[in-house]
Amino acid sequence: MIKYLSGLLLASSLIAATLVDIPQAQISNDSVKATLYLPDTENGYYRGTRFDWAGVIANLEYKGHTYFGKWFQQYDPYLHDAIIGPVEAFDPIGYDQAKPGELFVKIGVGSLQKIDNGPYKFVAPYKHVDSGKWSVQKKGDQVRFTHVLKDAAGYSYEYEKTVKLTKGKPELVLEHRLKNTGKQKIETAVYNHNFLVIDEQPSGPDFRVQFPFAIKPTDDLKDILASNTRELRFLRPLQNRESIYTLIEGYGPNASDYDIKVENTKTGAGVRIRADRPLSKLAFWSNPKNLSPEPFIAVNVEPGKEFTWKIMYEFYTLDK
Repeated sequence: MIKYLSGLLLASSLIAATLVDIPQAQISNDSVKATLYLPDTENGYYRGTRFDWAGVIANLEYKGHTYFGKWFQQYDPYLHDAIIGPVEAFDPIGYDQAKPGELFVKIGVGSLQKIDNGPYKFVAPYKHVDSGKWSVQKKGDQVRFTHVLKDAAGYSYEYEKTVKLTKGKPELVLEHRLKNTGKQKIETAVYNHNFLVIDEQPSGPDFRVQFPFAIKPTDDLKDILASNTRELRFLRPLQNRESIYTLIEGYGPNASDYDIKVENTKTGAGVRIRADRPLSKLAFWSNPKNLSPEPFIAVNVEPGKEFTWKIMYEFYTLDK
């Protein structure tokens, strides 16, 4: 038992030491402060192939409340979902056309090698062939990430993502610009997984998730969630490794439907998530430690053109 505990302590110490060495940046304004992990092929916090490497937010604080944090049990920089904060993922580009051994592209990740003729699986161990070139510009209230990929599986792009805090407001903004510098059309979708960990509270009846339209969950909510016109509520806490997932319909073609509120009635913390582009798909997923509204945006960029989108997070407190 003593050897076992010593091993656990040693492993924890090594993980802590590793996290200290991770490239990071702090940003703040009058009311919000946040820590971001920076992309790095050697020492970056996240080096997996599922999520965009830019904008991983280790923590964010507003009025004593925290909104993001570790929600998973095992950390490994190459694990597909060992990631924190409002991170985004793009659908693969060129996957269906590629043969096994050939390359396809994930924006914000680089080019990957196809394993077999099966459908794309985000948990699969795809080989990272070309990670492109990352550059980072840091200021007191923002960090700008630029990812350049050239002639990977026939695609080239410049992807720019700026994570910034709005002056004089409790607001975080994710600004994006994707320029197609290649000869083939870029057609994909991007979604934000969000991974909200509000005040480290467990997923359960103290949370409510609100939408601006009458929602229509398409999957079995089991005995975990209930749908009430424009709101999802938890009927009970999630246990152990339990999770719940559903697609949600009912939204329209306007960006005004990309407007989601997540509130914890016990601690009084809330966040409103909006965007300047319409939803192309909407899902909700939760495990015992996090809530994840998953809004999708369609991305279509002709050669020589660019596409922009913006996501805003407004932090607030409830009257108690």
